[in-house]
Amino acid sequence: MNDSTPDTHSPSPERLFPIRTVAGITGVHPVTLRAWERRYHLIKPQRTPKGHRLYSQADIDRIHRVVGLLDQGISISQAATLVDAKGGGLDTTGPDPWRPYLERMVAAITQFDEPVLDAVYNDALALYPVDVVTHQLIGPLLQLIGERWANHTGDVAEEHFFSAYLRNKLGARLHHQSHRGSRARLMAACLPDERHDFGLLLFCLSAVSHGYRLVLLGADMPLEELPGAARRSRSDAIVLSGATDPAHDLLSGWLPDLVRAAGVPVCIGGLGASRHAEAIEAAGAICLGADIPEGLRRLTAILRGAKAAR
Repeated sequence: MNDSTPDTHSPSPERLFPIRTVAGITGVHPVTLRAWERRYHLIKPQRTPKGHRLYSQADIDRIHRVVGLLDQGISISQAATLVDAKGGGLDTTGPDPWRPYLERMVAAITQFDEPVLDAVYNDALALYPVDVVTHQLIGPLLQLIGERWANHTGDVAEEHFFSAYLRNKLGARLHHQSHRGSRARLMAACLPDERHDFGLLLFCLSAVSHGYRLVLLGADMPLEELPGAARRSRSDAIVLSGATDPAHDLLSGWLPDLVRAAGVPVCIGGLGASRHAEAIEAAGAICLGADIPEGLRRLTAILRGAKAAR
């Protein structure tokens, strides 16, 4: 059954939204929204005569509250109980819902078992928004793999295996989703000499889950190529990623030139960019920081302001 095209002839006393629109607003995939409805009764959307789901603003607000709970480490089953609780603090003393996912993924990596690794990741993505999975599972997993390599409890082959898997997984998801959105088009690339592209890919995955369209250029992108590419692709913003410290002449020379020539907002995120926020802002660009959801919220506000100014 297709939820993406509602029956517009059904009268409604309030504005209602189809599932694809709600997914873009909240960042929660339609598959996950259906699971929350079916398995946990978290949402009860209205239905058109043809069976399409329609969500009210109250439903959207409720989804946002659930996402807020999940981002604090609450399990989806706990969130179903807590979302309507009034007052009092959250009881987070129960078992960590992410520990089993983490342990199963590490076990799959040590055995080079891609089908199990993929099944665990898909299980998490079916129940939790991609931003929550990135924050609670993929980030800690990347850190743990690095620690295993540094402590000689893991090896380079494991790290390369998971890196290849994750890059292919994210690339496939981006390929299938990056042109379906209805929001602005982002041109995304890593800074020159930056070859660590996981941060960029994870940001892009978050962006497409919120309805953005993407032109992904990947690692080590010369800045002088970007203005022309942005114009030809009709991109509404340029988003750059820097995990390592950018060169001084890049921030003082190349970046101001890009900002002047681009004609659209130029944004930079990542750990390396965060350490040079002042220089980035001085060059006329926008520092999005290292927190992906917060950076995406800032970018959304910037683009909304730019649209209003036109």
